[in-house]
Amino acid sequence: MAYRQGKEAMAGAGLTRRQAMQGLGAGVAAGMAVGPQAAHAGAAATAPTVIAPIATTLPARAAFAPTSLAYLDNGSQHPLSLGGQAAIEAYLAKRRLDPAAQGYDLDEAGLLAKFARLINADADEVTYVQSTTAAEQMVLRALDLPGNGGARVVTDTLHFFGSIPLYEEMARQGVNVTWVQAVDGRIRMEDMARALAGGARLVALSQVSTINGFEHDLKAVCDLAHAHGALVYADMIHAAGCVPVDVKASGVDFAACASYKWLMGDFGLGFLYVRRDVWPRLKRCAYGYYGIDTFQPHIYPLDPPGQAVADYAFADNATGRFALGTHSHAVIAQLHHSLDWIMATGVARIQAHAQGLVARLKAELPGRGYTVMTPPECGAPIVTAICADARARIGPAMAAAGVKLTLSANRFRLTPSVQNDDADIDRFLAALPRA
Repeated sequence: MAYRQGKEAMAGAGLTRRQAMQGLGAGVAAGMAVGPQAAHAGAAATAPTVIAPIATTLPARAAFAPTSLAYLDNGSQHPLSLGGQAAIEAYLAKRRLDPAAQGYDLDEAGLLAKFARLINADADEVTYVQSTTAAEQMVLRALDLPGNGGARVVTDTLHFFGSIPLYEEMARQGVNVTWVQAVDGRIRMEDMARALAGGARLVALSQVSTINGFEHDLKAVCDLAHAHGALVYADMIHAAGCVPVDVKASGVDFAACASYKWLMGDFGLGFLYVRRDVWPRLKRCAYGYYGIDTFQPHIYPLDPPGQAVADYAFADNATGRFALGTHSHAVIAQLHHSLDWIMATGVARIQAHAQGLVARLKAELPGRGYTVMTPPECGAPIVTAICADARARIGPAMAAAGVKLTLSANRFRLTPSVQNDDADIDRFLAALPRA
């Protein structure tokens, strides 16, 4: 109630969040809420609706700009949809002071609520972050790691390769880090159980591996970890938007993702989920004004007197615990369209469409001499194969054929999405030299 009243007070006084924090204008009253989803100045009208067709059938080529590429690299960076582009342009019209766009209102809280619905979280359990990596490091700080040493973390070798230096540094600073090794492209539950036998503070993993698409049974991992007193962090950047995610059913404690992959967003904005039951166990590690719920200064003209420079309180939600400063408004505008599109199309339908394409790749690559790293049962839209010196061996052929995929030192990865079809797979296979 206080938050809503404060938000209404800001709108009535014509204040932006920054004006409220700076103590400018009559609307800054004791206890006034100025949280991260406060109304924009004079926002009496809602954002113009961007009309874009929702896919009734897949592939949804019409939702994206025409391209001459067989673009099979969606897991690196998803193409921008035409509707997403229109949403950004509507936001930019307001930013360039277009008179026709001055009723535009960027709904920051509404986007958090949409993402929460996508992963079956409560809206106050999610907050904005700059990136998945930023979120993972914030979780470690909130758990006071490395702290005074002696804490134990369990992770695995199919976790995001960018997190390897993070946990190696934790180990150098006194954290006992146990790495569970992959066997046949999988992290086995019996190996995870052995790693947890001595207890742990945290299990950190990728729900779907960027390396080969292996997907953890997240509920089984969480049940096991919780039985040993450990919390669980899941990198869900290769899950949210392309495979069904249910954080409540899994029991995961923390989960994070950026938006530029399967959420069809862009760089610089992502989401962190923090399970409500975990909040009391976390050390405050962020003091950003976007997490402030109430603010009353005592140092500016006409301020009421007070003992402190300012009285303030942090919001009792994920944002209040983890928010820092500004985040990308253009990506928020874009994601309103993208999340609407994903949820209207249906994540299960998106997954089923991609599975028809990856099944062909899993079936045909071995016959061409390539060892597939992706377990056959995996349901993510990722297929990875071993290829020594992949960039040099198959890169030129792919470039000549107009096929875009991920090429690593000794492997290649294909990640088809909603706009791809069998013709894209045909073009890749026709260009692929035999191993």
